[in-house]
Amino acid sequence: MIEFKNVTKIYDNGVKALSNVDLTIEQGEFVAIIGLSGSGKSTLIRCVNRMHEITSGELYVNNVNVSNLKGKEVRNFRRDIGMVFQSFNLVTRSTVINNVMTAFVPELSGVRKFFGVFTKENKIDALTALDNVNILDKAYTRVDQLSGGQMQRVALARVLAQDPKVILADEPVASLDPITSVRVMDDFKRINEDKNISVLINIHDVEMAIEYADRIIGINKGNIIFDGKSSEVTEEVLDKIYEQDFEKNENEGE
Repeated sequence: MIEFKNVTKIYDNGVKALSNVDLTIEQGEFVAIIGLSGSGKSTLIRCVNRMHEITSGELYVNNVNVSNLKGKEVRNFRRDIGMVFQSFNLVTRSTVINNVMTAFVPELSGVRKFFGVFTKENKIDALTALDNVNILDKAYTRVDQLSGGQMQRVALARVLAQDPKVILADEPVASLDPITSVRVMDDFKRINEDKNISVLINIHDVEMAIEYADRIIGINKGNIIFDGKSSEVTEEVLDKIYEQDFEKNENEGE
């Protein structure tokens, strides 16, 4: 469970990215966050795994107060939270399986970590994760020989190898063509349903958000404008979520 309790995030430049946000996301939900660029979508997601520190309020993940974690506690906490980025964040000159096995680096002993020596169990888990996203045949291919969609599947496999309880996805299909986007979103949905992993995804494509998510959160200028079932999203709701203030165009760097 993820709980935002009156959470506000103000950046050093004075931009208020989140304003008094109250949200509860249950385990196993598939939630899409929609809104204008700079509305606070990325900030909302990145506060969950403490990539961004909240300014005030409380944020709990599985009853753990995220702001109270320190040092090794933060690293251990992040093991349960996978993160998928638009830019894939892969080592392109390395093989697919080696990229997936980087998920196990925090668990390695000092010598193994230093030399990058993985165990047999690590390799088996990595291959299983690749099979789960239908890209097992590319395990020993260099990443720079893959398509964008294949790279995103490798990134998703790396997250799966962590055995996470939550997957955060920040515009994971923004750089992909429509057909590939559908395939990647199919993977997210299947993993969500088969493994009961909570998926919190920031996405620009409203139609895709409504099609795949169980729940839609609409955000504008750091405020939650809508929070409800995908079937409840109407044109009127979208008008409110995407209402623009042309006199003041603040951007959070999304």
